[in-house]
Amino acid sequence: MPIATLIAAEPLPAGELNAAADRLHQAGLVVGQSQWIEPGLVGALHFTGDAAAANAPLDSLRTAADVLVLDEAARSPRLLMSDMDSTMIANECIDELADYAGVKPQVAEITERAMQGELDFEAALRERVALLKGLSEHVIGDCLGHRIQPMPGARTLVRTLRSRGCDCVLVSGGFHSFADVIGAELGFHAVFANRLVIDHGHLTGELEGAIVDAARKAAILMEQAVGHGLEAAQVIALGDGANDIPMLKAAGTGIAYHAKPAAIAAADGHIAHGDWTALLHALGIPRGDWSD
Repeated sequence: MPIATLIAAEPLPAGELNAAADRLHQAGLVVGQSQWIEPGLVGALHFTGDAAAANAPLDSLRTAADVLVLDEAARSPRLLMSDMDSTMIANECIDELADYAGVKPQVAEITERAMQGELDFEAALRERVALLKGLSEHVIGDCLGHRIQPMPGARTLVRTLRSRGCDCVLVSGGFHSFADVIGAELGFHAVFANRLVIDHGHLTGELEGAIVDAARKAAILMEQAVGHGLEAAQVIALGDGANDIPMLKAAGTGIAYHAKPAAIAAADGHIAHGDWTALLHALGIPRGDWSD
């Protein structure tokens, strides 16, 4: 039985949940239990039918609330796969490095076009990294310490799911120099990312090893799922950009976060108002069971 969860930033009218149930009923869905989990802020609607069929009837609510519709089987994930930049952290690491190198406007423009899906990811990545040639590796630590900020709710989401037996994997088109530190801080089990070449304490403007691009992200998801003996319904993927789309589609549930239009269109759900704790509500995990 699918469950639609409403997570509002500001309290909704008391009758909004019943009105939402009526809209589902008018769309031909059989509505069961509906209840406020947190009055006016978090509500759940149980119904019978195709989960995707509930999206259109509930669209009008999305101007004021996040609405996530999940099959009941998806509410106990065993594997979480997440992008890093602009998903688990509020930054694009390469843009921050570019600021130290004095080339942020050029790099940020390429980053934006790549995330919109307008450019080939690998070519765009190599072009941006080349602009960082000669940058001291010491700026990476400075950047991590002074600029990189976790997304609100990211640590709570990862550590809560981990405490419930879910393996959490960070898979990034960014760099291990950042992802290893961020992954450990947030509580991820494993990290996959790209590697900057550093020689005599300075970036060479090159990368080593295979590139973690859109196809590789999806492949890692499948490898992890098969390795753990999981079905697609037990896997959730999180992302925000075009290079996350194959991963979002490969998972049983793909969630876009404050995302680019292409990623939103490809995902099963979109968080546009709240932080990552919205997903904990949609998974039916009570606030008292969250881990920090």
